[in-house]
Amino acid sequence: MRSSIAASTLLFCAACGALAGAAVAQGGAAPQAAPPPQVAPESAPEKPAAPASAAEGAATPGGNAAAARDPRVASGALADARRLFAEGRADEALAAVDAGLKASPGDAQLRFQRGVILAERGRTDAAIETFEGLTQDFPELPEPHNNLAALHAARGDLDRARASLEEALRALPSYALAHENLGDVYLRLAERAYLRAAEADAGNRAARDKLALARELLARVSPARPTGSRP
Repeated sequence: MRSSIAASTLLFCAACGALAGAAVAQGGAAPQAAPPPQVAPESAPEKPAAPASAAEGAATPGGNAAAARDPRVASGALADARRLFAEGRADEALAAVDAGLKASPGDAQLRFQRGVILAERGRTDAAIETFEGLTQDFPELPEPHNNLAALHAARGDLDRARASLEEALRALPSYALAHENLGDVYLRLAERAYLRAAEADAGNRAARDKLALARELLARVSPARPTGSRP
């Protein structure tokens, strides 16, 4: 699987791939390393920031409600964060995102970028929380569902990964990346099922043969491939 990042895709894939290889079926011979999560483009589709409430405006430093609603603050912070992230300065990129979110807490692209950076930094729980929040607030955006699936898959939680990808495809049925990722998840689910069948019945040669074929295919599709440019 790939999750959605652009310039940092290979860094993220390398981190998640190491986890994915160890997390598939348990008990029995270790399966072949599964395809690393594939990431979607660096930003989610354009989505206007949610208007700041009066309370949000009051909570902004200095109580400047106008700044809290100024989309230029969010867009500038996003541009800075992407540049810093592309330069490998993830901590500074995260600080830029957080500064932008103080001015525009509901901005979908800033929140998405925050999840991308957290995932790359190995802060998986925080990244999952970020993408889950986006899927709740903007269920029509497919990329957060896809990235959530990638993180679940990297942990070996294939059932949650499948559910997230199905949500991505409900949001955008033509989302090719989610279709491909779902195929990877189904392949790993098949491997898990064949392994369990072989363990439950040691004489089940058909299950062992299918398990071998599934692992062979997993080994062939494992190498990470670069993603395309952001939409």
